[in-house]
Amino acid sequence: MNDTIRALSRKTFPPLLSEMNDPPKQLFVRGVLPSPDTPLLTVVGSRKYSSYGKETCEKIIGELAGSGIAIVSGLALGIDSIAHKAALDAGLSTIAIPGSGITPQALYPASNRSLAERIIAQGGALLSEFEPDFRATVWSFPQRNRIMAAISQATLIIEAEELSGTLITARLALEYNRDVYAIPGSIFSAGSRGTNELIRNGALPVISGDDIIREFGLSTEKTSHESLLLPIEEQAIYELIAEPRSIDEVARALGLPVSKISISVSSMEIKGVIKRHGEKIRRARS
Repeated sequence: MNDTIRALSRKTFPPLLSEMNDPPKQLFVRGVLPSPDTPLLTVVGSRKYSSYGKETCEKIIGELAGSGIAIVSGLALGIDSIAHKAALDAGLSTIAIPGSGITPQALYPASNRSLAERIIAQGGALLSEFEPDFRATVWSFPQRNRIMAAISQATLIIEAEELSGTLITARLALEYNRDVYAIPGSIFSAGSRGTNELIRNGALPVISGDDIIREFGLSTEKTSHESLLLPIEEQAIYELIAEPRSIDEVARALGLPVSKISISVSSMEIKGVIKRHGEKIRRARS
């Protein structure tokens, strides 16, 4: 991992931090911060995420591929980690703001040190107001949340229980006059009570990456895959994956060998028609 740590001067802080009434006195960075004109989206959610939360986070961020938006999160276990990984998979820059210092020895959680290494290797950055060797404490996480809320023009809440600490970041974002987006969920899910309440109180419900792209004032122009002249077999695959499916599931549904489906899937990936997320494939934009 690149161990070079730089201290930023106030003049080189990410631009929106200058609007805070309680800005950090210092910032330390490892890796490369995106250019000052890069739109930033903070993505946070529960550590105890559901499969719905994971798939939704991967879907929404995956649909931001090519938008130029960079993803900010806190490197924590759960949705934070999923958001960073989804950004890297989508070719987006990502900034991790841990509740600790950013030396490999101090970085928290230790289990995410390899993820931090990947973030830096793929052109992203680790950012912290704490001294590089600072060890995380109970109070350092709420303190760093204000930076996560202020650094971006909007915060997306993936999952949050009614009294979740994730909602602190949403509240701070509103205090800093930032937009708050939330993923709607089942009324029977404890993990969606916080997000559903945010939506009831005025947060923008997000169901696709295009929702965010439009709110950021970016272009949503894209190729309509439905209008592409795909070979019959590829068109059949495309029609089947309105919801993500594994290659095995697609092969069974079409009654074709897995090897034949794999060849078609590779061709469709090259065309940009579909994307892989783990063992499943889905439409590149739904």
